[in-house]
Amino acid sequence: MLMVILEGRQHFVIDGVRFRLDAGIGAAATPLVFMLNVAQPSRLRFINEAGAVLSKVMISAPLPWLQRLMETEDGMPVLRNFFAGHLAHFSFEPGQHILQTAEKIMHPPPMPTGELSSIYLKSQGLDIMWQSCLQLVADNAGGWQQPSMMSLRQCERVRDFIVANLGEELSVDLIASQAGTSPSTIQRHFKEHFGQTIFDFIRQKRLEGARDALATDGIPVSKAAHLAGYTSVSSFTTAFRRTYGVTPKQMRA
Repeated sequence: MLMVILEGRQHFVIDGVRFRLDAGIGAAATPLVFMLNVAQPSRLRFINEAGAVLSKVMISAPLPWLQRLMETEDGMPVLRNFFAGHLAHFSFEPGQHILQTAEKIMHPPPMPTGELSSIYLKSQGLDIMWQSCLQLVADNAGGWQQPSMMSLRQCERVRDFIVANLGEELSVDLIASQAGTSPSTIQRHFKEHFGQTIFDFIRQKRLEGARDALATDGIPVSKAAHLAGYTSVSSFTTAFRRTYGVTPKQMRA
């Protein structure tokens, strides 16, 4: 069971063990991610506190499914130990990528209902779960970490930086300086870990922003093209149709 608490308090009891989670309220809110492993049939009781504010995303995955994944993974004793322990729990402060993904779950873009909507929500939930497992492994590694894990955490920070600065001019030199490494190194590691180049990721996130603005706000196609970083409406339309299968005009609210 995984919760992304964006704001407010969550209080619940499971098998007699009490959990109180508090992310704060308003401008003082500090979102948190809470992972809880329920390894056996249990009694869960949520306690509603009168007047308490709560904004959260809750994700769950069947334990047998996770255990099968662990059987195929080498070098992940931290995860195996976590999923073996009843009521094992872990919490951390999420980065921008997890927060934005949680917002996508809470406020998904307009789309056909049914299986497509279900696939979209599951994909976002799996992304958050993967990010959280990665954080669990990194926090429990202790001391020196394997280079692959170190570069993955570095690329996660790069991804958060890009997401938070999509409206700015983003160059590889700037991104590399933020990561404290060379442009060639960060480009190579980013492609290794995420399967796409830094520029492809930037293009993808900007197209997503343009798509959401078209679908929810009905902005002009020319403005959407600018938002996505295109100077040519025709080039934007071609890229948009190739990615989403429809034209920007068809996406407009």
